[in-house]
Amino acid sequence: MGIETLSNIAKFFTGGDRMPDPEQKKKLVEEALLMTLSRATNADSNIGALEVETVQKIFLEVAGKEVSCKDIRVAAISDLYKEATLNKYLSNVRGKFDVADRQMIVRSLAYLIKVDGKVSPFEVEFFNGVVTAFGLTPAEVTGLDEDEIKI
Repeated sequence: MGIETLSNIAKFFTGGDRMPDPEQKKKLVEEALLMTLSRATNADSNIGALEVETVQKIFLEVAGKEVSCKDIRVAAISDLYKEATLNKYLSNVRGKFDVADRQMIVRSLAYLIKVDGKVSPFEVEFFNGVVTAFGLTPAEVTGLDEDEIKI
C-alpha cells in the first residue's frame, strides 16, 4: 500500500455525508488503520523497530497488504495532520464504518501498544482518544456486544 492512498480519508473527511461504495469503504478502513497505527508508533515519541514491524504484521493480517517502513513513518507525520488531528479525521469518518471495523482498528491499536511490554501514559491517552473519536462504547471495545468474546 502506497502512502499516496491516504487521499481517500482526506476526501471523505471533507465530503460531508456522502457514503463510500464498498471498494471505497475498504480503502477508507485500511487508511484509517494505517494512520492510527502509524501515529501510535510515535505516541510515546519513540518510533521503535518492533512497533513498525508490528504495524506491518497487523496490516498484512488485516488488510492482506504489505506496507513499507517508509510508508509507516511518513503516515505517522503526514501533512494531513496540519489540517486536522487524527481524532478529528476518525470522528468525521466513523459513520462510514461498521462497528466491527472500528473495533478491529481499536483492537489492533491495543495490540500494538502492548507489543513492547510497557504502556506509557501517552499511549493510554492516545488509545482513549481513538476510542472516543470512533464513538465506541465500553461494551463495544471489550466485545461484550458480540456473540463470542475474542481473546
